Amino acid sequence: MDDMMNQIQGKVGSEMDPFKKLVSKIPGFSGYVERQNRRDSDKMLREIVASRFEEQWQRVSAIQRDFISQGEIQHVDDLEAAAIKLRTFADRIRRASRGYSGLFDAVKINEEELAQLYQYDSAMLDLADEVGHAIDNIEVSVGTDGLPAAIRNLVSKSRECIEVFDKREEVVLGGSAG
Repeated sequence: MDDMMNQIQGKVGSEMDPFKKLVSKIPGFSGYVERQNRRDSDKMLREIVASRFEEQWQRVSAIQRDFISQGEIQHVDDLEAAAIKLRTFADRIRRASRGYSGLFDAVKINEEELAQLYQYDSAMLDLADEVGHAIDNIEVSVGTDGLPAAIRNLVSKSRECIEVFDKREEVVLGGSAG
C-alpha cells in the first residue's frame, strides 16, 4: 500500500507548473482563480474527466462481452473489479459538486491548496491515459499467458483512480473547513 501512495504522490508532484500542465490537457479551462468562474471551471473539468473514464469503462464492458461470447467467463469476473471501480470513479466525479461549495465560494483560495487541486486534477487526467494503456494491454494479451497480469494491472490502476480522487477530496474539504 505504501508503494501505491508513493505512486500517487509521484503523479501529483510535477516539475511543470500545475496550472499550466492542466491547461495543456484541457483547452479552455480557466482555472479556479477567478471567483465567478470557479464552479464553472470545476464542472467543466469534472465532466471531461468523467467522460474520459466512462469511455474506458465502456471499453472494459466491450471486452467483457467478447469474453462472454467466447466462453471465457473466468476473465469476465476478473475484469468486473476494474469495471466497477472505473464506473464508481466516473460517477463520484460527476456528483462531487455539493461538498465543494465552501472552497469555490471562498473569496481567496490558499495558493498551496490551489496548486494541490491542479496537481490532483492533472493526475486524474494522466490516469485516464494510463487506464487506456492498461486496457490496450489486455486487448493484446487475450489468448496469452500475460492476460491475468494485464487484468491485475487494470484493477490496480482503477483502484489508484479512486485513491487519487479521495486525496483530492481531502484537499477540497480541508480547504473549505478553514
